[in-house]
Amino acid sequence: MGIRVANVSKRFGDFRAVDDVSVDVESGSLVALLGPSGSGKSTLLRLIAGLEEADDGRIWITGEEATGRTVQDRQVGFVFQHFALFKHRTVRQNVSFGLELRRWKREAIRRRVDELLELVQLQGLGNRYPSQLSGGQRQRVALARALAVQPRVLLLDEPFSALDAKVRKELRAWLRNLHDEMHVTTVIVTHDQEEAMEVADKIVVMNNGKVEQIGTPAEIYDHPSSPFVMGFIGAVNVLPQGAIGVAGGGEAGAPAEAQLFVRPHDVEVFTEPQQGTVPVELRRISHRGRDLQAELVMADGQVITAQIPREQLAFNSVSAGCRLHVRSREARAFVPDYTI
Repeated sequence: MGIRVANVSKRFGDFRAVDDVSVDVESGSLVALLGPSGSGKSTLLRLIAGLEEADDGRIWITGEEATGRTVQDRQVGFVFQHFALFKHRTVRQNVSFGLELRRWKREAIRRRVDELLELVQLQGLGNRYPSQLSGGQRQRVALARALAVQPRVLLLDEPFSALDAKVRKELRAWLRNLHDEMHVTTVIVTHDQEEAMEVADKIVVMNNGKVEQIGTPAEIYDHPSSPFVMGFIGAVNVLPQGAIGVAGGGEAGAPAEAQLFVRPHDVEVFTEPQQGTVPVELRRISHRGRDLQAELVMADGQVITAQIPREQLAFNSVSAGCRLHVRSREARAFVPDYTI
């Protein structure tokens, strides 16, 4: 096992930032801690790193108990959100910093830094200073520095959140490829659902200091265990039971107070009535590349969103105010004890 967290809690005064959390991270895997601000994900990462001390519970790293160990003794690589590079040191000097502290020989440091700069695709930039690099390049320097000391695990605290959307997407793909090459046990904290779905082998969804669900991206998205998870992972329409027709009749045996949770891509839209459809009014239609997004008003005034492949609807023939008909391919029933 790469990392094991067993019944760990952390309080700040009366506030429980992490509340009896248990998580196993398999050796060589990449796991995302995902949740909204204040869910406890960054605190849990800092507890694993040794930057915070747990009030209760135990932590193991690569099979050795690390609960009472210092940051240095845990041998983890930590990458912060805002790079934390030394401005007065070159790229090479930033990457070599940890090796110098460990008194590696000069030639060994040179070889290791060369290897890492090639690994993170920064060959030829070793003599530049951080101010001479782009945001994406600075974050890759931070990753190279964390990897330089050959950590047992790599911990990333929202490493791409300070970057623009295009660079974030490029670095996500780069990080996943880097991980597949190195197989370092990695935990990344993020509040970005798309980022977690794209890079992680498994996702740990957190809320209010607790773990809501652990699973692969497909398991989390297709089989959410709670209304919070379904509402947080991807867009969703929340409707009273019976408000929309559902193929197969929906989930049998749902409590009377349960509501239907319907993904926008599961909303079928027709220009003419079909079996099981209900009438709606088109309020707005927008173009999202290959798909269309429609805002639809139901008879009771509730607005729902539908994601429609362009070829499915002759969008040139519809406009705001026209009457359409909808039903759902699939819906899940939950008792709404949450806030999306």
